[in-house]
Amino acid sequence: MSRAFINEDSHIDALPDRPLSEHPNFVTLEGLALIEAALEAARRAYAEAQAEGDRDLLASAGRDLRYWNARRATAQLRVLDAAAEAVQFGHTVTIERDDGRRQTFRIVGEDEADPAKGSISHVSPLARSLLGRRVGDVVRAGRDDAEIVAVK
Repeated sequence: MSRAFINEDSHIDALPDRPLSEHPNFVTLEGLALIEAALEAARRAYAEAQAEGDRDLLASAGRDLRYWNARRATAQLRVLDAAAEAVQFGHTVTIERDDGRRQTFRIVGEDEADPAKGSISHVSPLARSLLGRRVGDVVRAGRDDAEIVAVK
């Protein structure tokens, strides 16, 4: 088939959408701000791609814009109950492993999670084992057990 019979705009949507999580999109205030900043950046990138007429950049920017629009639309703000003793979304939890190492993690939304910086997604295995537990409880942390020593 000749390229003359192909719609020139047909490849703009050729990039598959970024996958969306099937889990609830819980966010902290900081996580919501990150999503809104990413959405604004995607809007700017899309507008710039349109202005430049760059089809590849437009496809990429469009995919990001759809993703961040969906994440913003499904965001469920969760405000931490400071009086809660059991671990919940938004808490910072310190655990002590069997070998004596202490690690501290904040339980946040999927888009906000950055384990290297001490935040883990609420759907991660470690966060799931921590949620609902209290100081003194022992949880599974990877291959080993760990004791919860602080909840803030």
